[in-house]
Amino acid sequence: MLSLISSLHSALVFTMLSYVLSRSFCQVVAEVNRRSYPTVGAVIPTFTTSSPARGEASDNASVVTYSQLKSMLSSRDIQLFDVRNPDEYQAGRIADSVNIPLGILEESLKLSPELFQQKFEVKAPGKEDDNLVFYCRSGNRSNTALNIARGLGFNRVRHYKGGFIEWAEQEGK
Repeated sequence: MLSLISSLHSALVFTMLSYVLSRSFCQVVAEVNRRSYPTVGAVIPTFTTSSPARGEASDNASVVTYSQLKSMLSSRDIQLFDVRNPDEYQAGRIADSVNIPLGILEESLKLSPELFQQKFEVKAPGKEDDNLVFYCRSGNRSNTALNIARGLGFNRVRHYKGGFIEWAEQEGK
């Protein structure tokens, strides 16, 4: 119990610092906190993901636009992962996407190809695959997913910054 209180106290301190300190420093703090305290660390990036410095895919090569996503889907050259919660996914999703909630993404990407396929019923993504795309509701969680995947060695991964909100608007849904 004391360990949990200490962890929560540390998370609170880090959260407060994120308001005071520069965004780039907060990115480092959040990443350290996420790795040190994975149960509370998932909360910290939500305070920094809106900042371009947090990595809102600072390089345009990391971002997939609506038209690029449409093209990838029509050619079936995509591994599309929805990192929203299951209830959001059930309420509406992009066709052919697979739901891997952000909270279990890191552990899921670490699974063996056999276990990944067994759990999600699709081929496991490879670290050199260039058709791996994450999306969420508005682009924040998919950007966090992008950073998690990159940290695991998926260097060619991208995210759909517009998210399901833009998709639904463009599709007239």
